[in-house]
This record gives sequence, C-alpha cells and structure tokens, in this order.
Amino acid sequence: MSNPVLNINNDQIERTVNANEIMTINGTLSITAFMGLILVMSAWFVWSRLALGYTDLGTMLMSAGGIVGFIVGMIIIFTRNTFLVPVYAVCEGFLLGGISATFEQAYPGIVTQAVAGTFAAFFSMLILYKSGIIKCSDKFRSVLFISTLSVAVVYLVNFIGSFFGYNIPLINTASNFGIIFSLIVILIASFNLIIDFDFVERGVAQMFPKKYEWYAAFGLMVTLIWIYLEVLKLLAKLNDRK
Repeated sequence: MSNPVLNINNDQIERTVNANEIMTINGTLSITAFMGLILVMSAWFVWSRLALGYTDLGTMLMSAGGIVGFIVGMIIIFTRNTFLVPVYAVCEGFLLGGISATFEQAYPGIVTQAVAGTFAAFFSMLILYKSGIIKCSDKFRSVLFISTLSVAVVYLVNFIGSFFGYNIPLINTASNFGIIFSLIVILIASFNLIIDFDFVERGVAQMFPKKYEWYAAFGLMVTLIWIYLEVLKLLAKLNDRK
C-alpha cells in the first residue's frame, strides 16, 4: 500500500468468528467522526488561548502537540496500538489549532476555505472510488507509493536544509512553480484517500477484528490532516499573489 499507516498484509490480521467483533463501515464512520470531534475541540482550545493573548501557552501546546503527535503516530503505525488513537487526535488538534490560528491572523477567512477544500477533496475521492472511476489496483498503489515517498523526501530535505539556512527553491513561494507544486501534492494526498477507502471495504469484506475500525479511522485522519495543511499552504500562496 502507498499509505504507510494502512500498510498491513492479510496474514498480519488476527481473525475472529464473532459477528459482534468484526469491522463494519458504520463503526468506522462513527469512530472517525468521534476522532474528528476530539481534534476540533482540542484545536479550538489552542486557538482560543492564542486569541485571548496567551501566546506562550498556545505556542507550547502547539509545539508539544506536533512532537508528541508524531511520536504517538509512529507508535500506532508500528505497534497497531489503537488505544492511542484518541491521544493522537488531541495532539494533532493542538498542532492544527495553533497553525490555523496563525494562518487565520495573516489571511482572514483562510481556515474556512481550507476546511471546505478538505471536505471537497474527501467527497470527490469517495465519489470517484465508489463509482469505479478510480480503482485501487496494484499499479495504482505502486505509483502512489512512489509519489508519496517522493513528496516525503522533498519535505525532509527542505526541513533539514532549513536548519542550515537553505531551502529547496520555489516550493514554498507564491510563484507559478510553488502553486503547481502545492496542487500536485494535494492531488497525491487526496489519492491516498482511495487507499483508505479500499482498506475499510477490504476490512469489512474479510471480517477484520473490530479494533481495525480505530486503525482505519486513524489512517483517514492522517490523510485528511495532510490534505488540510496542503490546502492551507496553497491558499496562503494564492493570497500572497493578490
């Protein structure tokens, strides 16, 4: 699979025969909505602290959320410990709350637009997947894996370079190249939703244990957060061109 969060082979799944303990679509949707609520509430808390002038507290929570969220996310991916999924949602909420407040202050109204763009990407990919226009084939997975890995390498090089005063030219600017780069990354991130949808359908069809509802919700959350951040950056670039 291209999405490392849901990179699980069938022989790694613990099977169950109890009908009440198998993965369902409704269960996955309910958990995803619950995780989304937790994320929004924690994001609102950090945003409100910053809006009230508690800059130090808000910045501390945002930084801690980013660091702890990354660590917790890695633990979930490598151990499949689904009990940590709510912790991840809280941490990412702290991070997104701080980032969103910062962008909103610089570009009023941008957060609402980014949220709308994220939902548009989600439902567009869902329609394309359910209609069969985009099929989650092995070739699709391979191409998307290479694309996702390429983006990760570019961001990693850019991040490391920033400590030495060097950045990859143009990708963070409002130039035509910077905007096209953002659009490509948003498309790659959005196509990862196809992998997420396929994991849910496959899990239900093959009767994965119920705990994989949490794991699928975690995978969806990771992808949606990535899309939101990329849309936010694209909108900021477009605003800088005005």
